[in-house]
Amino acid sequence: MLLERLRPMMAPSGTAGRYQHGNRLFSYCSIDRERLKAIELPNPLIGIILRGLKEVWLGDTVHVFEPGTVFVLPGGVRMDVVNIPGERSAYESLLLEVPSLPPGIAPLVGSPRCGSNGWQFSLPLNTDLIDALVHAATSIANDAMGEAVKTLRLTEVLMLMQPLAAARPLFRTSLSDEVAWLIRAAPAEAWTVERIADRLGLGASTLRRRLASEDRSFRKILCAERIKAGRNALASGASSLAAAEAAGYSSRSHFARRYRESYGTSPTGRRVG
Repeated sequence: MLLERLRPMMAPSGTAGRYQHGNRLFSYCSIDRERLKAIELPNPLIGIILRGLKEVWLGDTVHVFEPGTVFVLPGGVRMDVVNIPGERSAYESLLLEVPSLPPGIAPLVGSPRCGSNGWQFSLPLNTDLIDALVHAATSIANDAMGEAVKTLRLTEVLMLMQPLAAARPLFRTSLSDEVAWLIRAAPAEAWTVERIADRLGLGASTLRRRLASEDRSFRKILCAERIKAGRNALASGASSLAAAEAAGYSSRSHFARRYRESYGTSPTGRRVG
């Protein structure tokens, strides 16, 4: 069912290498068997085997994908990949890179990362996921389709994949982004390093050290997310006092000072300097 609906997107016969369909959506084709050793993807991706077989090796463990398999490969994990043409056809897969999550899709927060023995790749399929994948692929490949619609179609796919263990690499993000997400969900709460660290299953000193390795700090992330929350409240028609409260500031003057530092205007819109 899935392959039949994606058949119009298959690359031209005899194509080898990368065949671009749209932004970050492409086919990869191979006429001969090839082994890609020790590759490390910059971003996670969603893939569908269209023709032939794919093997993914993590150490001595091999995962084999047949035509019709939908899989997720993680970014930043070293693996060997073998692409195997069929007896009467080339190898071909349809691939979509997912460098970041669309607005409204939550990352995995505080969940331990898998070791090489814990990765799952193949996704169980149902009618809803098949429909979402086909709609996303055809929308992204359609130059006449607006970016908002393409993002919506990707969001639909990710929402269906979010509960699936094999899809976890798509929802991984940096530690600083995890911290930002927690604060963004409730900017008015009394966040501290200790409280955030507890939510992430870390010690406070470990959290500080790992944020420093990303050239970030808890204080800067907290300030940035609270100011964004205040700006959103103002854009929704809130008063400067209500915006300050929504952003977690007990002092309106403190909020105004931070707002001017970030945006160059006061919360009432008056330009400074």
